[in-house]
Amino acid sequence: MLPTLFTAVYVICAVLLTLHAVGQAILLFSYLRHHDSPPLPPVTDWPTVVVQLPVYNERHVVRRLLEAVAQLDYPRERLSVQVLDDSTDETTAILAAQVEALRRTGLDIHHVRREVRSGYKAGAMAYGMTLTDSEFVFILDADFVPPSDFLRRTIPYLSADTQLGMVQTRWGHLNALDNLLTRGQTLAIDGHFVVEQTGRNRAGLLMNFNGSGGVWRSQCIRDAGGWSDATLSEDLDLSYRAQLKGWRFLYVPDVVVPGELPPQMAAYKQQQARWAKGSTQCLVSYLGPVWRAPLSLGQRLMATQHLFQYMPHPLTVILLFLTPPLLMAHGLQRLPLGLLGLAGLCPPLIYIASQQALYPNWRRRLLSFPVLTALGVGLAWNNTRAVVGGLLGERNEFRRTPKFADSWQASVYALRGDTSVVMELFLAAYALWGVTVALKVAPAFAPYLTLYALAFGWIGLWSLRERVLVRQRRTPQTNVAAPL
Repeated sequence: MLPTLFTAVYVICAVLLTLHAVGQAILLFSYLRHHDSPPLPPVTDWPTVVVQLPVYNERHVVRRLLEAVAQLDYPRERLSVQVLDDSTDETTAILAAQVEALRRTGLDIHHVRREVRSGYKAGAMAYGMTLTDSEFVFILDADFVPPSDFLRRTIPYLSADTQLGMVQTRWGHLNALDNLLTRGQTLAIDGHFVVEQTGRNRAGLLMNFNGSGGVWRSQCIRDAGGWSDATLSEDLDLSYRAQLKGWRFLYVPDVVVPGELPPQMAAYKQQQARWAKGSTQCLVSYLGPVWRAPLSLGQRLMATQHLFQYMPHPLTVILLFLTPPLLMAHGLQRLPLGLLGLAGLCPPLIYIASQQALYPNWRRRLLSFPVLTALGVGLAWNNTRAVVGGLLGERNEFRRTPKFADSWQASVYALRGDTSVVMELFLAAYALWGVTVALKVAPAFAPYLTLYALAFGWIGLWSLRERVLVRQRRTPQTNVAAPL
């Protein structure tokens, strides 16, 4: 009875993973059909724009951020800047001095402080909206460096189409070659921004604002209910509310805004957990409204796949736990799993297509694909905990991803990590035991389980090493000052 139940669960998980991969294939097909940006419309009268810079303890990167914003090529009388500063460290003093210096140059820039950091980033942007009557809002996280012509290459689309609520641009990378972790992230982010976002947008599917490097129509934000901290993914949350209200979005991959990739494993895991939990909270909130909205069947199905984007992680963990006992019970050897293997070819094709589109040396860059594979598998437990928390309605503090600019080891923002390393090393050992089982009864499963063992082991050992480094290099004083 138990092997039969385990087999049924295994099949369900495999089918769901296959359906997710089919959705990825649809996005790849849409991208290949049409991936050019639309022509830039002419502008006779430039509208008013406010640049919102939500900041929280970013001492290493705020100078670079404000210097880049000050270089934006846009009519000064139509441009204003809000530095939405919730910092609790010397970032505030740095910003105060630089804002004052920029004001003396004629830039309409304001250092906005709140008494209470309610709502975190969403709350800061919502508060900023009460202080402006600008027609459009350009949002940048602290670690991004916009090109000077950014607004001249995005505002015309919004100015020409009153039903266009948001324009998202592509993220670039300031530190892609820092280490193996940033190299792997580069592939993942390029796949999302080159293929997935383009495929969704060009096929008329629901897409999302990515939290930075996008311009919103103020009327769209207000019409959709404004920024909300009900989830940890305020960007995805507002995106779905706006599109369900009938607003359209545009994705422009030709405009690139470079940002910083987390060079520390603990920071990357914290970022991914926040995204996973926030996306799952949006799944709970908007799956019903998506299926009740006047959308086509294709739009509903692909929006469902989009909202379920982090569910492959718990499915992966379940498959790992079930594989060794089912192999011993001879419950897997006769299952037709070829379709899952075939569908699994789609994600690598997405990464190949993105690298080929962006870089002349794309073949060399693909040498980092094993790192990306290890990240995708090895972070499964980290993200599974976040997904479960999102499904159960847990509310957690918004923990921003620390930015370092240079060496993270010397920064007070360096994170110690959490207890997930214990489970990751356990899963690595469990997968190794599964390899020994597979070699005896079904050798074809041994490579699959070996991948699990290597991925979880690598993530766990990397995290353990970082924890030791942070403990050794942090003094008691900086330890007290370190943000959570």
